[in-house]
Amino acid sequence: MSLAGVRFDVRRDPGCGCCVSWVEYMQKHGAIIELTEDAARAAYRAGIGVPDAAASCHTAAVDGYAIEGHVPVGAIERLLAERPDAIGLALPGMPSASPGMGGDVADWESQPVMLIGNNGELTEFDY
Repeated sequence: MSLAGVRFDVRRDPGCGCCVSWVEYMQKHGAIIELTEDAARAAYRAGIGVPDAAASCHTAAVDGYAIEGHVPVGAIERLLAERPDAIGLALPGMPSASPGMGGDVADWESQPVMLIGNNGELTEFDY
């Protein structure tokens, strides 16, 4: 599964620069991004079922799923290929060695991504 041509609606906390870096990372993998600053993003996040325990600085919507935070491309590709019955994926917080946050690029695809179940429960998502 490739992200080439896949559309993402990304809402970020106003003024957050690392969100722009994550968007650039996604665009390098072919994603088409619409980026919006959203002062009410916490309410948006809650409204689509992303629990506070999964919170980060930006929320993306893609093909019926939520992507919360600096989730690596490999995890998103697997999510979209396998289409589990879930709300989406999260990389809670803002880990320093994740896409858009810097660190060693080799570590990006080893971040502990969480699957957000329909009940809001977080479970590790292997990718």
